[in-house]
Amino acid sequence: MTTNHVVIDDPEALRRILATTDVLLLDFDGPVCAIFANVPAHYVADQLRNVLADSGHTTLPAEVEKTEDPFDVLTYAAALGTDEARYVEAALRAHEVEAAATAPPTPGAHDFIHAWQATGRKLAIVSNNSQAAVNTYLHRHNLTPLIHTVSARTNSDPTLLKPNAHLVDQAVASVNVRPSRCTLIGDSSSDISAGRATGTRTIGYANKPGKVATLSSPQAHAIVTSMKIPAAILNAADGEFR
Repeated sequence: MTTNHVVIDDPEALRRILATTDVLLLDFDGPVCAIFANVPAHYVADQLRNVLADSGHTTLPAEVEKTEDPFDVLTYAAALGTDEARYVEAALRAHEVEAAATAPPTPGAHDFIHAWQATGRKLAIVSNNSQAAVNTYLHRHNLTPLIHTVSARTNSDPTLLKPNAHLVDQAVASVNVRPSRCTLIGDSSSDISAGRATGTRTIGYANKPGKVATLSSPQAHAIVTSMKIPAAILNAADGEFR
């Protein structure tokens, strides 16, 4: 299946991409787990608005007051000042760590990570979520030894987050491989845009209705609707990727 010339759930196209990938870059929330499944994002956004209220910012723009995305609140806090950004980011990080402790794995994700590690190739996590939250999840599921590096949020500057290429560039530099030999799997247009800006190949993970169109717009090289699909490709390869 294709849309806007992007192949969807095409095993042969995915096999070709994975076979020529030296380093896999995985977004965290979506391709690996659903971080806010048990600590809902709208609840976290409310808590971040409370942090701003405690700092005297009780009247917010309508779009910030209504948003269910914690990162929208962080971005607004950064526009207010460095202290506001620091307080809100610290609160977001705490909620993310709490969420990571109970976040359910994405079906097929852990199998995919193990299958990729068995090929002898490197895998990195590239995430707008905090590094503390990512490390909490990886440790909880005994995945830390399988991950070469984690390139995630470590400060309160939201301009460094995807779609900015900073985190992807950082991951690519840490593995010392040409970007063209890396493939980023992400579930948002910001992932695809950041990957393309760095020069990696990109696979969109369309885990919700409407995401196929969203991920086709920035032209992912391929799209999957389940992480079980690339996992099955690796498990059926019989040593081809080693």
